[in-house]
Amino acid sequence: MDRRTLPKQHLLRTTGDFQRVYKSGRRLRGDGYGLIFLANALEFNRLGISVQRKAGNAVRRNRIKRLIREVFRLHRDQFPPSADIVFTVRPEFAIDSLLDMHTSVVRLIGA
Repeated sequence: MDRRTLPKQHLLRTTGDFQRVYKSGRRLRGDGYGLIFLANALEFNRLGISVQRKAGNAVRRNRIKRLIREVFRLHRDQFPPSADIVFTVRPEFAIDSLLDMHTSVVRLIGA
């Protein structure tokens, strides 16, 4: 797989996938966001992102999602292997740079 891309198969896309992770996943809390992990039967990680409308206008919410996808794409090896991962962003989320986001996630998952 080309490291520069994030194929759509590496994203959680259905409500059922999100609900399964929410129901049975392991939860970690960061600064303004949470991570939920659940093992999957695939050979790769999948990412899902949930951003509340209270987190800001559409421009702000999309910027947050781009930051999270980019951290996942560049540092996929630091996340638990063969897992479905959901980022839940709360209104108090204040991270605006890629480096700060990566540092926060690494600190949270202990990689």
